[in-house]
Amino acid sequence: MYDLIIIGGGPAGIAAAVYAARKRLKSLLIAEEVGGQSVVSEGIENWIGTPKISGVDMAKAFSVHLATVKGTFVELAVGKHVRTLDKTEEGFKVGVKGGDAFEARAVLIASGASRKKLEVPGAAEFENKGVTYCASCDGPLFAGMDVVVVGGGNAGFETALQLLAYAKSVTLLHRHKEFKADPITIEKARAHENMRILADTEPTEVLGEQFVSGLKYLDKSTNEIKEVAVSGIFVEAGVIPNTAFAEEFLEMDAVKRIKVDPRNQRASVEGVWAAGDCTDELYHQNNIAAGDGVKALEDIYLWLKKR
Repeated sequence: MYDLIIIGGGPAGIAAAVYAARKRLKSLLIAEEVGGQSVVSEGIENWIGTPKISGVDMAKAFSVHLATVKGTFVELAVGKHVRTLDKTEEGFKVGVKGGDAFEARAVLIASGASRKKLEVPGAAEFENKGVTYCASCDGPLFAGMDVVVVGGGNAGFETALQLLAYAKSVTLLHRHKEFKADPITIEKARAHENMRILADTEPTEVLGEQFVSGLKYLDKSTNEIKEVAVSGIFVEAGVIPNTAFAEEFLEMDAVKRIKVDPRNQRASVEGVWAAGDCTDELYHQNNIAAGDGVKALEDIYLWLKKR
């Protein structure tokens, strides 16, 4: 029986594990991998204290920090996928793929989120062959080429602006008539001579042979199928919280993010906390996730000591 099980190896989970060790809570960190969503980023420029760091290097730094605190108080179960979360008489049981189960008096969920995939014919076939989910990682590979961005939120427009630095042209597709991005960001993109913005459109098929050669899309205003010739397709369609294992256990919002009290990160079940991108936190950033993890740990420590 552990004092605490931490689910997730991103900034929230790692920060919580470090604080758990400092507070001498017998803890287990369960994660599929260490690093979180940013592990695929070529350059992270807003991680406080580091002007620029790659996602891979940040993950390595996380692992080094974990190595210094693991031992008597913190154990690691990396490479494990959490399948279930249940209440027991003494606390909680966390089941992982393969049949193993672990028990603890308290649980902190910091399982993050995963990028939504483009679900049209050809998208899976050409992933990493022109279809990509990380402009920071793969953008420079498409220098001097025509590319398309799928998504009209801030992430989509920011990706487009990033790509305009080296792509021959950028076409942005958005499924609605109105955009979700900030007006200033939209105007910056519109002002670029190599930018084309198509609203009220929806991708229907990725084209190519060995690599991507184009994208078919539905123009919903005319109900016509049209085609754009591109070498790269950058998908920014949002994220899906990794909360399926707790879906029937905790109160969640409409998109399955765990509802928490922002003062202390407590979830709807006594003894469960959540932090980072798996929660209904208004802003999702590495620094905020780490802060949420620390905030939760402070509250968990006090909660455990009172019991």
